[in-house]
Amino acid sequence: MSYDLIQPDDPQYFERSCYKDYDRHQYKVVGKNGDAIVVDDYMAAQEIWWNRKVFLSHIEVLDYPKKAKGFA
Repeated sequence: MSYDLIQPDDPQYFERSCYKDYDRHQYKVVGKNGDAIVVDDYMAAQEIWWNRKVFLSHIEVLDYPKKAKGFA
């Protein structure tokens, strides 16, 4: 059996753009029907994607809400 790897000049080729921690964001996993799930870490978003990808549209990266300064 032969496995052909995707070549770097192929549009499907993906290279990691940042080696920093991915868990500084929240991730919104959006379904084709518009339903969405927000999770706090990349691994959870990835797990949902691979288990339900037939029903999903995309994943959005969300910034954590900024905390108010001063007394709350």
